[in-house]
Amino acid sequence: MRKALVRRAGLLCLLIIAGVAALLLTKRSGNAAGLPAQVGDCSDTTIKTIGTRLDGVPGSGSMMTFSNGGQQVGYDTVAAIEASRVGDAVRMCLVSLPQNCPPGDNRGRVYRTTNLRTNQSWERADSSHICGGA
Repeated sequence: MRKALVRRAGLLCLLIIAGVAALLLTKRSGNAAGLPAQVGDCSDTTIKTIGTRLDGVPGSGSMMTFSNGGQQVGYDTVAAIEASRVGDAVRMCLVSLPQNCPPGDNRGRVYRTTNLRTNQSWERADSSHICGGA
């Protein structure tokens, strides 16, 4: 009886360790919710809105927001963004972080986003200006 309890406890420990490992691998491979926090991390999300940098002003650049709270914006119009649709699944990967930012100013994170429907990718910052700028 004691051997059976020890085996069950050992099996339970293995299952817990396997579960924790799966969660860690999921976060690193891009299946976790939220924005990627470290360069090289990825996150799967969906497109919430697609528009122009200046609301309703054609030719002012591309902007999109995501259901994980992220956004990308820039001064030029990006064909891959224009080919995307609200609700498309995307993978966002953090490619760079701004340096020497004033406290509380985190603008300028650059993400490489791949639309999983069109298989097109683009790189954009989360703001029109990097930290410390306008």
